[in-house]
Amino acid sequence: MKEQSRKIVLAGAVACLASMTAFCAPMKFCVLQPPFALDPANVGASIQWELDALAKCDESLDVIVLPEGSDRQGKAASREQAIATAKDIGANVIAACAETAKRCNAVVFVNAYDFSHGENPRNTTFAFDRSGALVGKYDKRHLTMGEWKRWHYDSSYMWEWSAPEVMTIDGVKYAFLTCYDFYYYEALANIARYKPDVIIGCSHQRSDSHLALDFFGRFIAYNTGAYLVRSSVSMGKDSPVGGGSMIVAPSGEMLGDLKSRVGTLTVEFDPHEKFLKPKGYGGAIGLHSDYVDIGRRPWQYRPAGSAIVPGFENAPAKRLCAHRGFSTIAPENSLAAFGSAVALGASEIEFDLWWTKDGEIVSIHDSTLNRVSDGNGRVFDHTYEELLKLDFGIKTGPHFKGMKILKFEDILRKLSSHVIMNIHIKDIGKAWDEALAKKVVSLIDAYDARRHVYFMTSNGEIQDQFARLAPDIPRCMGNGGQDNKSHPDIVDHALKHKCQMVQLFKPYFDQSLIDRAHAAGLRVNVFWSDDPEEAKKFLEMGVDTILTNDYQPIAAATGLK
Repeated sequence: MKEQSRKIVLAGAVACLASMTAFCAPMKFCVLQPPFALDPANVGASIQWELDALAKCDESLDVIVLPEGSDRQGKAASREQAIATAKDIGANVIAACAETAKRCNAVVFVNAYDFSHGENPRNTTFAFDRSGALVGKYDKRHLTMGEWKRWHYDSSYMWEWSAPEVMTIDGVKYAFLTCYDFYYYEALANIARYKPDVIIGCSHQRSDSHLALDFFGRFIAYNTGAYLVRSSVSMGKDSPVGGGSMIVAPSGEMLGDLKSRVGTLTVEFDPHEKFLKPKGYGGAIGLHSDYVDIGRRPWQYRPAGSAIVPGFENAPAKRLCAHRGFSTIAPENSLAAFGSAVALGASEIEFDLWWTKDGEIVSIHDSTLNRVSDGNGRVFDHTYEELLKLDFGIKTGPHFKGMKILKFEDILRKLSSHVIMNIHIKDIGKAWDEALAKKVVSLIDAYDARRHVYFMTSNGEIQDQFARLAPDIPRCMGNGGQDNKSHPDIVDHALKHKCQMVQLFKPYFDQSLIDRAHAAGLRVNVFWSDDPEEAKKFLEMGVDTILTNDYQPIAAATGLK
């Protein structure tokens, strides 16, 4: 086993642009970089390498870090084979880590399957203290599509709010990143506010170049103000990708990098040492993360973290759609109705879009104004300024007096990425004006909402128009409602226009139509149900999404969101 060792002594202050606190309590960190078995038949040999490396560790070490997947170190022919390897010979690695921690009086971090949550394993980093006791776990926050869709890792926790995992062991604050986590820079600012001393990175990242891995490492350490201790796998001694087990100081200095070499890297440093710099030219000395924090501005960032919910592809398979919002308690197509539904947990809302005479995109169901406002005439015969003079709340009740018509942008500004949006593109029997249709798509892009919207219309021309303008946004074929009650060809109509969904109109459908749609690979919406027993019946029939005006009672009865 080839070992690279480096003792880092950073004493005193660094002049002018950077300074370090006094060096006082060095600890020796060791990362292991085993060979990755490209041939499934060699997985056992890679795991044996890890066991041998752990056996060679001694009491001079304070912290030992192993890479991602240490209990199945290499390619697997199947999910079943990977799990069998982890439960059989891979379990020896976990036991050896606990034994090594106790024998060497060291803290040990190792990534492996965690089978304690049910049938599907989690990708978990285990922390053993100096006594060999398991003192904490970190579940990888960003599973790859392959991990949770093809390999069926448990991803249930991935869609819930969670604070960064920070463990304090022997007075050192550890935070964590596992492989794919390294790419989510928006998470770094959240980690940085916890002021960690060390980030443990159990990783593979087998396709990135050494230059890219070097960049990631320095960037992460500098932006979190923590030492990065990253353990990875060798893809071969001459491989230009993968590997990169490294230790990086908060200043961005690379303290050691194994690149493609199989072996260990040992570096000694004080984990409590902080990199300080001026907060702007001539400013006070402080942490880089604090300097960045004071300059944060609203609306300048992509929706991230707790600001987003699962998008169309990852949302619950069965869900409710709040039709025009929670429209039995607040004016339909209003922020009051949408906000009420979202606050109660709605996964999806539905609303309608028309255009104004001067080219604004507004949300209102009817083409005419008299049912929902104190105005008259058609929406598109009025300018937006003229519509603002009307009251869109008084028809619901005095508490809503004075409410104004909503622009599509108003909805996006408040709710983009907070909920899935079923956007009903209204029409007068033909495709939209091209400039207006493009404006709808450009607004969706401006508010970064593509993954959280889909279009619904029964008009084939409009379906084709939006398929051309935004081919990646899902589309739902409507059945025309009361103007086209039977619409027996809705499934064929949807397939002809390459839609992903159909929206059936009660009572003009039966079980056979639902089955036909599912057999064709289409999701099925039903408009509508405000009756709890009827809604439960629709679920029994296999309906995927039920539109409802009365969100809370239907949610309570069905258990859906």
